[in-house]
Amino acid sequence: MYTSTKLPRTSVLFVSALLGGLILTSCASSEQTANKAAPPIATNGAVNQLLANEGSISQKTEVASIVRSRPQLIKKAAISLTVNSVDKTVDAVSQIINKQQGDLIGLKQQQPKTDNPRHTATIQLRVAENLLEPTLEQLAKLGTVDNRNITAEDVGDHLVDYQARLTNLQKTEANLQKIMDRAGSVRDVLSVAQELSNVRQTIEQINAQLKSLRNQVAYSTITLNLKAAVSSTSSQPAFGLQVQETWNKSTHSLSSFSVGLLKLGIWLIVYSPYLLIFAALFYGFSRWRQTHSPRLTQTPESTTSE
Repeated sequence: MYTSTKLPRTSVLFVSALLGGLILTSCASSEQTANKAAPPIATNGAVNQLLANEGSISQKTEVASIVRSRPQLIKKAAISLTVNSVDKTVDAVSQIINKQQGDLIGLKQQQPKTDNPRHTATIQLRVAENLLEPTLEQLAKLGTVDNRNITAEDVGDHLVDYQARLTNLQKTEANLQKIMDRAGSVRDVLSVAQELSNVRQTIEQINAQLKSLRNQVAYSTITLNLKAAVSSTSSQPAFGLQVQETWNKSTHSLSSFSVGLLKLGIWLIVYSPYLLIFAALFYGFSRWRQTHSPRLTQTPESTTSE
C-alpha cells in the first residue's frame, strides 16, 4: 500500500511543476510580446516624458563611454620685446608667422609722440597648438624679452558634456522622426514637429559650441608687444637738429603773422563802408561843436589895455 500510494503523489507533483513552468513561460512570453509591440503615439507631456526618460539613460551611457586621451587645453601666450626698429620687427614677425602657417589676426601701431616718444606696436597671432613653443622661441630672438607668460585652460569636461548632449539629442531626433512617421492626426503631427524643431535648433547650437572649443584647442593665440629702444647717451638733440627746429618754428611764426595781417586787411576792406560812415559822423559832430560853441567876450580891462 505504501508503494502504490507514493508513485501517484510523485507523478502528481511532477505534472504540477511542469504545468506551472508552462504557465510562467507563457506569461513571460506574452509580456515580452506586449513590450515589443509599437507604443501608442504620445503627444504634449507624454512626448516630453518619453524623451526625458530615454535622454537620461542615453546621456549617462554616453558620458560613461567617452574617455579623454589627453587634456584639451586652450593656450594663450603673451610676450613683450624691446627692439631697435618696430617696423623691421613687424616685417620679421610676418615672415615667421607665414613660415609657421599661422595667421596675423591683429596689428596696432602707435607712432612716437611728445608725451610718448617711443614707437610701439601690438600684434595678435594664431598658430597651431604644437607650434606655440617654437614660434615663441623665434619671436624671442627678435629683441630683448621684457616678459613672457603662457596660460592654459582645460576644456575637456566641456567637450565631453557637449558631445554627450549632442549624441543624446541626435538619438532623440531619430526617435521623434519615427514617432512623427507613425503619427495619424494633425494634432499629433504638429506637436511632434514642434518638438523636433526645438531639438534640431539645440543640436545646431551645440555643434557651433563644439566647433568653437575645438578650434581654440587646435590653435593657440599669441599677443606680441613691441617697444622701440630709446638711446640714453644724449639727453638733447644735436646742434644741427636744434637749428633746423628753430628755423622751422620761426618761418612758421612769420607765415602765421603774415596770414594774420592779410586777414585783418580783408576784414577792414569788407567793413570799410561802416568805418567811413562812423568817421564822417565823428567829423561832422566835431565841426558842429566848434561852430556852435559860445565865443569868449572881451572885458573892458582888456579893451583899455589895447
